[in-house]
Amino acid sequence: MDVMGDKATLLETGRFAQSVDFALSADLVLPAESDPSGESVLTTEPEMTVGRPRPAGDSAPPMDPDEAGEAVEEARQRLAAEAGDSEAMSVLGAMLLRRGDLDGAEPYLRAATAAGDRAAANNLGVLLHQRGYPDEAAGWWRIAAVAGSAAAAHALGRHHRERGDEPAAEYWLRQSAEQGHALGAYALADLLEHRSDAASEKWMRVAAERGHREAAYRLARTLDHRAEREERAAVREGRRIARATLEIGGASREVVRDGRGGRPARDAREAVRDGRDGGRGGRGAAREGRNGVREGRSAVRAGEPGADNGVASTAAEEAEQWYRQAAARGHRRAALHLGAILERRGELKEAGRWYLTSAKDGEPRAACALGFLLRDAGDTESAAVWWLRAAQDGDGNAANALGALHAERGETQTAERWYRAAMDAGDVNGAYNLGLLCAEQGRTAQAEQWYRQAAYAGHREAANALAILLLQVGDAAGAEPWFSKAAEAGSVDAAFNLGILHAGRGDDVTALVWYERAAAAGHTEAALQVAIARLREGDERAAERHLRCAAGGGSAEAAYRLAAVLDARRPPAPAHELGEPVREKNECEEWYERAASQGHRRAQVRVGMLAAGRGDVVEAARWYRMAAEAGSRNGAFNLGLLLAREGSEPEAAVWWARAADAGHGRAALRLALVYARRGELAEGKRWADRAVALGPAEVTKRAARLRDALRQELSA
Repeated sequence: MDVMGDKATLLETGRFAQSVDFALSADLVLPAESDPSGESVLTTEPEMTVGRPRPAGDSAPPMDPDEAGEAVEEARQRLAAEAGDSEAMSVLGAMLLRRGDLDGAEPYLRAATAAGDRAAANNLGVLLHQRGYPDEAAGWWRIAAVAGSAAAAHALGRHHRERGDEPAAEYWLRQSAEQGHALGAYALADLLEHRSDAASEKWMRVAAERGHREAAYRLARTLDHRAEREERAAVREGRRIARATLEIGGASREVVRDGRGGRPARDAREAVRDGRDGGRGGRGAAREGRNGVREGRSAVRAGEPGADNGVASTAAEEAEQWYRQAAARGHRRAALHLGAILERRGELKEAGRWYLTSAKDGEPRAACALGFLLRDAGDTESAAVWWLRAAQDGDGNAANALGALHAERGETQTAERWYRAAMDAGDVNGAYNLGLLCAEQGRTAQAEQWYRQAAYAGHREAANALAILLLQVGDAAGAEPWFSKAAEAGSVDAAFNLGILHAGRGDDVTALVWYERAAAAGHTEAALQVAIARLREGDERAAERHLRCAAGGGSAEAAYRLAAVLDARRPPAPAHELGEPVREKNECEEWYERAASQGHRRAQVRVGMLAAGRGDVVEAARWYRMAAEAGSRNGAFNLGLLLAREGSEPEAAVWWARAADAGHGRAALRLALVYARRGELAEGKRWADRAVALGPAEVTKRAARLRDALRQELSA
């Protein structure tokens, strides 16, 4: 049976069980307080204490002025009722019923009902329902409803729905709703929504507009979900248009030779990466640390929309308005969702206020979200207080957050206790985080146990982490099914790792399928691997598209390769003449510089060469030195050339020696010539021998002639 009424709170789907506030009947009516239908509606509260007996000996507290006024009014109505006034009987019966005096109320209500008072008939139904006579109550509600009582029609509709008679329930609820009864409109909307009837939104809106807070909240949720669906559809359409536009634009470009400027494709058969994030937040599966704790905000909504692109803004804005109305009337979940909306929009101060309001009303998810807000503001201690409150109320996200906090402090035992508390609260992330904690401590067997528990419960990143663990101990056959399960469940890292697994077996076709799947979901390294495969096939347009995606996601290798592709297309730049203004950098150079600034050594060398070509010796030396100090032999060789031209041959020899020791044949030849000029023939011959061995062919030929000449000099 669905719980309905002014104080009702319907259960949401999901992991978070909500408490149900079941009030006394909302259909008690008093003629003195009129509603738009001609009757007044008085909602009784469950915490009503009027009429409770006091222990003997207790003195009566001072009478409140309102109570005194009510006592005077009751006395006046009692006198009128005893004089035979049916309206006074109805009012007095309602007053006694509200106070809980069923025995005192019943005779007055029956007398007023016999006199034809429809409000009394409705209230008599409420009284009998409270006494446990629902069928007799329904009879009186029917009499009142036929006479035009909207409240009685609502009560009768609920009665029929509780008994499974939905056609009768709909009839009476519709009668109530069409007379403007807010509770009737809400109950009708709930019934129609249960049937997936589109008309439910109309009646939910009617109830919300008449001040029903639960209706306002549920209407906001409906609009919110619609906005999310429309936004996701718009994002998919936008991506499709963008791909089509890029392909059309690429078709008009000149086809050039592929792959210039880059080293051979990076071998994708490296060890499977340990769950590092592939360019999309929240997909790190087995990274070392505690970042696997899922942020509590993710539990606030079923799915958060992406960046605001103007799609479905009307529905989203209207949803926010209804959240505000429900929250202003004390709906704690509406306050929670309103806080989440404001937080995503960057209005953190107001978001915090609504989270605080909801948390104080007992919403653990709001307390958890408030904790994250405080943590992000640097107030970890206050965050821990709210997380503790939420965790004690059964919020698994908060327990996970506390576990991560203690793990960061090195308090692993306390962290493990909170992760277990998260598991007890039904949050599978607790098992996953326990696996991460054990893996970090080198407790591989326990880590595998927790990963398995989370993976069997459907945790996709735990499945990926388990597969990585199995692969690390040499169980590739056991790892593959878990990679597949995680990938099919949406783990982007698992899809990428499957690509690596198949590439390691030489199955490049299957590997590419998984790389493309991960790349389509925004995985940076997967996009790079797809680009390398496309370059190998000669499809430069597709390669460029994936390189741009990967480079935009932060891959230095992709930025370098993209620059190389663009570099191969442009005509050779004319030599820079002294005194000429320095030309502006083009897109190719910008990508080289981006890769270089991320520490890519070949890009650093290339940027140095471009700077030297512009005549900027200082800039060129800076980039060459940066590359050389990072271990680049080409950077060391070029830095030596630059220093030698500037007259610093001794320092140049130092860098050439470093380059030659790293296997640079031309650097070894340069050193041989330097020592030969100095007269250090033996040292020169040693470097010449090294140059002959290192090559390439041209260097080998020249170094051999030099070596022979030095040998003759030494034997002379």
